[in-house]
Amino acid sequence: MQLSPRDRALTTELVYGTLRLLPLIERSVIAATPRGIATLDAKTRALVLVAAYQIHFTRIPAFAAVSEAVEAIRMLRGRAISGFANGALRQVARTAETAPLPRPPQAFRDATAPWLRRALERSIGDDATEALLIAGPHPPPTNLRVRARGEDEALVRDRWIERLRAANPGAEVTPGAFAPLAIRVRAAGDPQALEGFSSGDWTIQEEGSQLVAELLGARPGDRVLDACAGRGNKSSLLAERIAFGRAGAEPAGALEVSDVHPEKLGRLVAEFARLGLPAPATHAIDWALGAGDLAERSFDRVLVDAPCSGTGTIRRRPEIQTRRQPADLPSLAALQTKILTHAAEVVKPGGRLLYAVCSVLRDEAESVVRAVLDVSPSLEPAPFDAPIAVALFGEGATQGRLLTHLHGTDAYFVASLRRRD
Repeated sequence: MQLSPRDRALTTELVYGTLRLLPLIERSVIAATPRGIATLDAKTRALVLVAAYQIHFTRIPAFAAVSEAVEAIRMLRGRAISGFANGALRQVARTAETAPLPRPPQAFRDATAPWLRRALERSIGDDATEALLIAGPHPPPTNLRVRARGEDEALVRDRWIERLRAANPGAEVTPGAFAPLAIRVRAAGDPQALEGFSSGDWTIQEEGSQLVAELLGARPGDRVLDACAGRGNKSSLLAERIAFGRAGAEPAGALEVSDVHPEKLGRLVAEFARLGLPAPATHAIDWALGAGDLAERSFDRVLVDAPCSGTGTIRRRPEIQTRRQPADLPSLAALQTKILTHAAEVVKPGGRLLYAVCSVLRDEAESVVRAVLDVSPSLEPAPFDAPIAVALFGEGATQGRLLTHLHGTDAYFVASLRRRD
């Protein structure tokens, strides 16, 4: 069944909201019934929790939220379970009137896992943690990246903003805050159904992800490696920077990509074909073990967007904090250190190595960079040489953080390294 744009937007809000505020909602349901919800099957439990979210945090009348959930549970599991859900949710509704849960932004603070809050405070300080956790909107807008193909980027982006606004009068379409090719879109429905996607005139890419690729500073003529390429969002931006630069330079340079998962590389090649870009050379490499078939000191610039906790994406992926535990951090840091150490081997003398994680936790950020520098004497911190770095981090910075409350993006840590000549 195809949902209307209005129903799709509501569904998105209910899913994101329930996941982001799950600890608070669970406590409210457990308090409302002696039996609790631990014994319920996953689908029934989800229906109860979404209904509780509606009761506490939306304008949907409580009776309507209860009625819809109970009917869905009756059809799914029968009268006995739906009767239990009915009693529990009615009690939640009564409690919501007499002892309501905190409202956002306080609710976002209270719903954050204590271990994550402590780790953030150690990494970025109390005030920044507070601002990061309540930064909205929830859910965030969809981000697009227009393709300038050597034309004036500002003109191309403005042209697409106007076209998207005209075709979607109920949508909010605005330029990105920092990334030169970024457009932010809200309430426009399925982005892949919008004008320009099927023709490859733009692609879907979060603005922070765009900035990470820009910070590598790839230029026409560079030989570039995207070491942990995944689906290739950053790779395709790097390909365009190598081919066109910023002033319509003649096509030059070469891009190669690698990933530990060969199936992702297949999807990457398909995405390049959709965008009309030549397929890059691909390598299936487990960087935790070594550099695979790549020659030492062969790339001018290498991007390592390493596997990480993903805690910088909570606004967009609120299930992260329920999937991650503090015990994950040491093993992730050890993996990141191995990957970055081996990737450094393929950087040319004088070449650049950019380390990035969609996390701002010190364990995955400064600690990993220090560990790699300790075992790689040929590496040194080097100021970012991409022009956009000055606006983001100031003159001469060698590392920095993209923070949701400051930049409007997912949160990232990035560090610039150089192999000594």
